[in-house]
Amino acid sequence: MKTIRFLADGAVRSGTIEDDSAAFGGQRWPLASVRLLAPCLPSKIIGVGRNYADHAAELGNELPKEPLLFLKAPSALNDPQGDIVYPSQSTRVDYEGELAVVIGRRCHGVARKDAYDVIAGYTICNDVTARDLQNSDGQWARAKGFDTFAPLGPCIVSGLDPAALRVTTRLNGQIKQDCPTSKLIFDVPALVEYISAAFTLEPGDVIATGTPSGIAPMQRGDTVSISIEGIGTLTNRVV
Repeated sequence: MKTIRFLADGAVRSGTIEDDSAAFGGQRWPLASVRLLAPCLPSKIIGVGRNYADHAAELGNELPKEPLLFLKAPSALNDPQGDIVYPSQSTRVDYEGELAVVIGRRCHGVARKDAYDVIAGYTICNDVTARDLQNSDGQWARAKGFDTFAPLGPCIVSGLDPAALRVTTRLNGQIKQDCPTSKLIFDVPALVEYISAAFTLEPGDVIATGTPSGIAPMQRGDTVSISIEGIGTLTNRVV
């Protein structure tokens, strides 16, 4: 099932994708005629840093012994096809294509073996990062949290194996990242267990599982597209 939020006929609706249509309450709209919105409204977006060995290496960082967590502001949430606004405070803004986990029910202290019971499904996140500010600030809240820095979507898909997907990022049509999620250092059940030990997770909360190698800066006017098999493609323009 592919779950979406969308704007049609002046109203926001939660529905599904069925045969290239947006479906809700017995009604259907051609997908091309609706505006897709971020598929959930998280109370928190929890990012995982350096969760692929090749990405840690490209940044010159050691591998973490435990998941390295940070929070993106809920106000950073952006829609599929929403514009990424390049902040005047930064001179380097990078894309980071990631598999995102969407929580389905309120939970705390979830054991690894029970992790899939609390997951509603999976979507795509672009963990947009002001790399220069990440380095200069010494902590990541500003660099990761600017408005529009968390594009999410286009849909939430249930029933996938999160260890058997492939993340592919294209910048202006050129492949920059292409990596299987089997290379995650800490897999999805391990992340749910570790994160839920610290935070109560609410329905709609998002865990961005980390980005593989191939990060690079974006410029105003660029288009970045992140595809994950079984989910679709998240495409955003930089303005």
